[in-house]
Amino acid sequence: METGYAAARQGAALVDLPDRGVLAVTGALRQKFLHGVLSNDVLGLLPGQGRRAALMDAKGHLLAFMRVLVGQTEAWLEVAGKRTDVVEERLTFYRVAAPVRFHRRPVEVLALLGPRARDVLARMGCAVPDLEPDAHVAGAVAGQPVLVARAGDMPAQGYVLHAESAAAAAAAAALEGAGAVPIGRETLDVLRIEDGRPWYGPDITEDNLLHETGLLGEYHSPTKGCYVGQEVIARLDARGGNVNKMMRGLRLSAPARAGLAVAFEGKDVGRVTTAGVSPRLGPVAMGYVHRSRSEPGATVEVDGAAATVVTLPFEADATAETRP
Repeated sequence: METGYAAARQGAALVDLPDRGVLAVTGALRQKFLHGVLSNDVLGLLPGQGRRAALMDAKGHLLAFMRVLVGQTEAWLEVAGKRTDVVEERLTFYRVAAPVRFHRRPVEVLALLGPRARDVLARMGCAVPDLEPDAHVAGAVAGQPVLVARAGDMPAQGYVLHAESAAAAAAAAALEGAGAVPIGRETLDVLRIEDGRPWYGPDITEDNLLHETGLLGEYHSPTKGCYVGQEVIARLDARGGNVNKMMRGLRLSAPARAGLAVAFEGKDVGRVTTAGVSPRLGPVAMGYVHRSRSEPGATVEVDGAAATVVTLPFEADATAETRP
């Protein structure tokens, strides 16, 4: 892991994201339609811009997280957590008579992480400007067209690449040849924990509300008009955003695994969603912790071993100490 971790922190690292799919939305009113359904403001986005948004049900439960990318004639929804079917079904239900259509794009999603990611792309002849979060440009890798987006949901200053499925393996090989070090899920999870990047699937499900995830500011616009689930968001805001549990980091005294209970004085007060062993910080995790023990510095137990609650990202934890 340490080689891949170092590449992501100091160079460039490459990882496949097989749980992501891309849904194209067409029609003259595509952005207006999406704006009326999703949690964030997408109506004013121009071609080349993007924004992350959530799809919720009327009770505020999170159905999907996505990145909305606006093109000249289409909008593309990069959907995380194997939820493309759910998103297409729900949007089709909401469409009613709106003149919009949906179709799957035959692409694979790759992530290129690290401070040298743009240098790797430049070596392939794919020059990427300094993009705003979730903005995107068209390019080519290994002679095949790709879409490159600055990915605010990625750790380690990441980008995502949408490559045609038939050419994705060749694109990945070319990026490795240009200096990107391939990493696996174990390393990716450690990077996500450190950088406070909970994802739909491992960390977020239909059981969660947006306020619980700590991502309200990234996936929600407080100034936009009506959308599905808005009443729940507004009601929680009016109550100070108080929910029963919050996504938190955990500094562990022993390695843990996803699914383990977080306990205090013999009672469950939360659950680990992602865990790993950081080359820099040692055993770490993130998960939900009941509000009674969610303050930074609170002590809890995971699988019988002591743990300390911290805010995410871990870099924001002023008391954090690196491993000796």
